[in-house]
Amino acid sequence: MNIRVKKSQNALPEELPPGEFVLWQGKPDWQSLALRAFHVRKIGIYFVIILAWRLAQQLYEGSQLQSVASNAGPLLLLAVSAVAILALLAWVYARTTTYTITNRRVFMCFGAALPMMLNLPFQIVATAAAKLHSDGTADIPLQLLGSDRVAYLQLWPHARAWRLKHPEPTLRSVPDGARVAKLLASALTTAAPPPASQAIEAAPAESVANTIRASSPFAPAAA
Repeated sequence: MNIRVKKSQNALPEELPPGEFVLWQGKPDWQSLALRAFHVRKIGIYFVIILAWRLAQQLYEGSQLQSVASNAGPLLLLAVSAVAILALLAWVYARTTTYTITNRRVFMCFGAALPMMLNLPFQIVATAAAKLHSDGTADIPLQLLGSDRVAYLQLWPHARAWRLKHPEPTLRSVPDGARVAKLLASALTTAAPPPASQAIEAAPAESVANTIRASSPFAPAAA
């Protein structure tokens, strides 16, 4: 099926070149992103431990239960605020991110303040892995060929953890992760042979249409 897409509707810079079509498109699951990229659960557990320790210490020292509860109020408020802010950030990042897999490349459109689009032709993808989670989502990191790199901080949170020297763009918290990973693996297996040279393209979303025409071997030739 050949699906034609427009920038305003599907987070792609322009209609795809002839012969290229969308296999899958989606957004990160914000709850999974909150747990695994923003570590909401770990932060919550940390505050619970601190709060329990302080309560136990004050009770051991003979403080009244009412006084202990009153003293715990500020820390409890801080804990709730921290978790709420991180959850909100995860929701914003998920809402402003769109991953697209075509039969010839992967697009990653992301950025709350400054929208960016990463154009990753299959020719520069060495391997793709998948880390499946219990909620059905998956993280799908892409190991890239060549010396060109996108900065880790520029990619985050769409980057594999701790790969600072050689960042790996990652489709984070992808819903129905097992199916999407198999689809991408199949597309990579059947991709066309690589051209003589290819490079990563990362640019503001507004300029990606020119990026595709300039760098992609699949864009139609200029008239």
